[in-house]
Amino acid sequence: MNFTKHALGTLCGAMLLTGAAWAQKGETVKIAWIDPLSGPFANIGQNSLKTFQFVAEKVSANNPAGVKFEVVSFDNKASPQESLTVLKAAIDQGIRYVTQGNGSGAAGAIIDAINKHNERNPGKEVVFFNNAAVDPDLTNSKCSFWHFRFDADTSMKMEALTTYMKDEKNVKKVYIIGQNYAHGHQVAKFFKEALARKRPDVQIVGEDLHPIGSVRDFAPYIAKIKASGADSVVTGNWGTDMSLLIKAAKDAGLDANFYTYYAGANGSPSAIGPMMDGKIKFVYIGHQNIPELAKWTQEFSAKFKDDLSLLSTLHVLPTLAAGIAKAKSTDPVKVASAMEGLTVKSFSGDVTVRAADHQLQQPLYIATWSKITDPKKQWNAEGTGYTWVQNKVFEPYVSSTPTSCQMKRPGA
Repeated sequence: MNFTKHALGTLCGAMLLTGAAWAQKGETVKIAWIDPLSGPFANIGQNSLKTFQFVAEKVSANNPAGVKFEVVSFDNKASPQESLTVLKAAIDQGIRYVTQGNGSGAAGAIIDAINKHNERNPGKEVVFFNNAAVDPDLTNSKCSFWHFRFDADTSMKMEALTTYMKDEKNVKKVYIIGQNYAHGHQVAKFFKEALARKRPDVQIVGEDLHPIGSVRDFAPYIAKIKASGADSVVTGNWGTDMSLLIKAAKDAGLDANFYTYYAGANGSPSAIGPMMDGKIKFVYIGHQNIPELAKWTQEFSAKFKDDLSLLSTLHVLPTLAAGIAKAKSTDPVKVASAMEGLTVKSFSGDVTVRAADHQLQQPLYIATWSKITDPKKQWNAEGTGYTWVQNKVFEPYVSSTPTSCQMKRPGA
């Protein structure tokens, strides 16, 4: 059963039972997509934009609200300040829904700006759909009624990853390396906390934070990892920082296993290649060999000559469509209220928007980079001859982490 029929078909049946037919049927809902289309993370942004456009076409053809979705792109160059500039441009164009994901710094800036805009402009409110920025603070101390996160946050992923690692007896010495911004700091923090609970016998032999998006040669960092005697590396790196880190590890012949967040993201599989067979793992909300994704994965590749890798985007528009259907309106205030506590069918089963903090609760997967053994069933990641083989699925309750969010709702 493909994702289109499984997720959107189920949504249609469920929502039509509520009588979701109203004057706005056929209305076009614009989404301002704000992420990098230039700079060191342009490949990630370009893949994200193509994915949103692809999903918008699919969801527009079949959704319970009967609306159409149009994605309008804005290049923020991965900069928080540039994000504010293009956010203003989007709002000036009358766009009421915004999505972004590459960089928690940019996400935090967008949340703050939307909070201020909505307070000052009643009747012109804007809602932010965070598709990949995973700093836990965004749904804790900085939580906002106007912000919804569709990826699992850093703490959730680390809870799943360390639950898996606690049974990996070959993990004895770990080196932590990450980007020097909120996400990198959080990966290190939550890993050390979880490790102390689950594997206090494991030794942390080193820790590094490097400038984000500006290191061209990771050889000095890999030399330190090699000298530490680490058998395992934990990293939240993404984009070129992930690809170049792996390249340096291969060049140096580093014999260590990598536990990652984003080794499956655009460009990284090509960088990993055959030399790291069985040595790279990731924790994510899915992988390309989930049967329900097969049809969309193939269609996306045929259309864009690229891999469908940013899977968190696949949750955004179906959930928004369900929220519009439930609210019987495209008004952002009504839709945001309707989305609280909403459960929809996904490629990975039921996913739920937790009302307390607007953090999506969903299954998480551990997968390992491996040579393809069944070409008919396994996806050829970026044409490498390798794929991601599933090791473990964690149901939402396993990786769900508590929230300290004290949300202020409109009219409260």
